[in-house]
Amino acid sequence: MAKVASKNAKVKDTKAAAESKVWTKVIRAIRSPKTGAYTFKEAIVHKDKIQEYMTQK
Repeated sequence: MAKVASKNAKVKDTKAAAESKVWTKVIRAIRSPKTGAYTFKEAIVHKDKIQEYMTQK
């Protein structure tokens, strides 16, 4: 006989699942002044603060 998946097994905390949708992974390419090579910085940023993060040095 097949097992039946519990409804509670899919999403235990709906508030946490909804809040996770407001965060975004941002990847910036930063050029080294010494060598000219690019490095990449990754950060998890709130979606309202993306513009602010991208304009900072």
